[in-house]
Amino acid sequence: VQLVESGGGLVQPGGSLRLSCTASGWIYSMNCMGWFRQVPGKEREAVAAIYTGGEDTYYADSVKGRAIISQDNATNTVYLQLNTLKPEDTATYYCAAGTLPSLNSAHFDYWGQGTQVTVS
Repeated sequence: VQLVESGGGLVQPGGSLRLSCTASGWIYSMNCMGWFRQVPGKEREAVAAIYTGGEDTYYADSVKGRAIISQDNATNTVYLQLNTLKPEDTATYYCAAGTLPSLNSAHFDYWGQGTQVTVS
C-alpha cells in the first residue's frame, strides 16, 4: 500500500486548507484511513479518521468542529478539510491506512511521507 499526500502549505490564521491522500496498491484489506500530525520533539497525534466501508468518522477534540474528513472511493482518495486554522495546527500531516477504524495510531499499518502545514 502506498500513500501520497498533497495540499500542504502556508496559510494565515483563520484560513482553510484541504489535504489529499491517494492510496494505491493492495488497499482492499484497509478498512480505515486517517490523518495524524506531528511537530518536531512531540508525539504524533491523531487528527481524524474515516471508515472506508461506510460513513463513520472520528475526530480529535483539538480539531472537532474545524475539520472534515471525507473520501472518494472511486479514486481511493481521502481528504482532510481544515478550517479556522490556528498557529498550533502547524505540523507535518501524515496520511495512514489501517484495518481497525479508530484514532489509535497503533491500528494503522501504512503511512505516507507527510505534508507540511504552516499556519502563520
